[in-house]
Amino acid sequence: MMKQGVRRAQTPSMEDYLEAIANLGGERKVVRVNQIGQALEVSMPSVTSALKKLSDEGLVQHEKYSYVELTAQGKEIAKETIRRHKALKRFFIEALSVDEKTAEEDACKIEHVISPLSMERLVKFLEFMEACPFGEAKFPERYKYFLQQGKLPEECLQKDLRKRK
Repeated sequence: MMKQGVRRAQTPSMEDYLEAIANLGGERKVVRVNQIGQALEVSMPSVTSALKKLSDEGLVQHEKYSYVELTAQGKEIAKETIRRHKALKRFFIEALSVDEKTAEEDACKIEHVISPLSMERLVKFLEFMEACPFGEAKFPERYKYFLQQGKLPEECLQKDLRKRK
């Protein structure tokens, strides 16, 4: 996990390339240039240019007309980017009841700009929500009801009235 206050040195685009290489490589660890272009929906010259930059920074190993492989440092950055992406997507789906397609798109955008502190807190919130659900409140289901109906579930209204007395 990234330390609070540590800023990422890569651009969102470079993080996308590292993330794509990691996801495409899986167990093989190596990826072809055309696979990256297809995954990111970018042209081959764009991929080649990005790989040159990533190679110059020591994040990938790439020889012309050959495979692309993440270096140890590249793997770490990709792993962190993927972790942020998955946590954000999960938060949008489970806590906010956002549909999967929207959650995926938003996570892809936000994963690059969210501060380490906010990311850490979001992950902790998800862990808390999973390990310590809000009593018998079944928070996610009731939140979905609230979003769909535009009103609080009856159980929540009763609790709110008791608090006010």
